[in-house]
Amino acid sequence: MGMARSRRPEPAAAEPVALKLLVAGGFGVGKTTLVGAVSEIRPLLTEEALSEAGRPVDDTAGVEDKRTTTVAMDFGRITLREDLVLYLFGTPGQDRFWFLWDELAQGALGAVVLADTRRLADCFAAVDYFEQRGIPFMVAVNCFDGAELHSPDSIREALDLDPGAPVVLCDARERESAKNVLVTLVEHAAEVAEAHRAPAPM
Repeated sequence: MGMARSRRPEPAAAEPVALKLLVAGGFGVGKTTLVGAVSEIRPLLTEEALSEAGRPVDDTAGVEDKRTTTVAMDFGRITLREDLVLYLFGTPGQDRFWFLWDELAQGALGAVVLADTRRLADCFAAVDYFEQRGIPFMVAVNCFDGAELHSPDSIREALDLDPGAPVVLCDARERESAKNVLVTLVEHAAEVAEAHRAPAPM
């Protein structure tokens, strides 16, 4: 009777790389919508109804139909490949919740700054925040129905962005469009990291 050959244990599957990304931008620009469009889990949303108390400080010009606002963060997850998982943190848009941004930004690979061309100035603060902290970011222009379309180059010029910062047009409601935004950000952040690792020319 021959001895049974012992099977070699299967190699353990490698744990996927988990990356933390922020989704930022002005009030009512579509951050919660984008996180919800791509998340493979039911997103954690901290939406509260707009109230009379917030009316003096919440600028709803251009988004008069908005009834809720994010008061802490939105959270979602998307698996890009079996070895790459993205954790998405949507930041609150109003100035009075900015104290949360430093906590949310810790350990983030990069950020999407979502923009609305009807209220482009609303994303200046987010652009400044990530530039000052050296966090790689890109601008995704959410193409709202009825909004005038502008080219990525004209938006880059209007926001005075560095030439390397990607600018893309998207529809935050559409999963594939939102997913393309996240893929673009991951690729951009990888390029920035590689540039930092490369030795300076002599």
